[in-house]
Amino acid sequence: MRNIKLFESANHRFILLNESEPGEEDGVRSNQYLITHHNDGVLLDPGGFGVMPRVLAEMLRYVGPEQIKAIFLSHQDPDIVGGLSTWLELCHSPVYVSSIWIRFLPHYGLKDMARFIGVPNEGMDCEPSPDFKLKIVPAHFLHSEGQINVYDPISKILFTGDIGAAMLPSDKNEAFVDDFSAHIPYIDGFHRRYMCSNKAIRCWLDTIADLDIAMIAPQHGPVYRGNAVQDFLSWLKNLKCGIDLMQSGGRFSKED
Repeated sequence: MRNIKLFESANHRFILLNESEPGEEDGVRSNQYLITHHNDGVLLDPGGFGVMPRVLAEMLRYVGPEQIKAIFLSHQDPDIVGGLSTWLELCHSPVYVSSIWIRFLPHYGLKDMARFIGVPNEGMDCEPSPDFKLKIVPAHFLHSEGQINVYDPISKILFTGDIGAAMLPSDKNEAFVDDFSAHIPYIDGFHRRYMCSNKAIRCWLDTIADLDIAMIAPQHGPVYRGNAVQDFLSWLKNLKCGIDLMQSGGRFSKED
């Protein structure tokens, strides 16, 4: 599933550049996104080293590396950061990541951190180029201690990193979630184990409550649209997960 325009107007696009194949990332497919505004672009979670050539090939349909004005990393995992050193050689843009991961990223072999911008705990507004406005939204402990989301007010798409992620079987390759109830089996186990707590979920829901969200674009799995957006948020609101379910001896309760 590659090169899907989630939104397109005369001067603005939000594109799912690439969803990696199951064999490329040990069965967990990841999404990489591009937002373009006029002649400029930004990359969201550009991906691990193995998917970089495919992502670059799809990106070049729209913009060249010199037109990338920012790279956003939702958190610190290798399926997000693993290919970053190559991207930094091609693009000369700043890289936005939660401030708590700045001292962690050099362990990926990134020697020059001068282009990295630490996003404060409260998030921030960002303008990668004139009239290209994005909102960086905090999503702490969902699942990373320092996770950020990116909201595009023109397309009304919220990029959520691992929030909303789905673990799909290899024979399923839908681009969108339209029937949320049928989608629950693919997200339930992941969210119960990888999201920290219901308190963290509710803090995030309060943070995004005033955003006009047409789609939710996660880092893994299909994009939520239409009624599935609110259905997902309503389901998440009451979900017990992480430390809500943790017991001694490394066990996790299966009860709601």
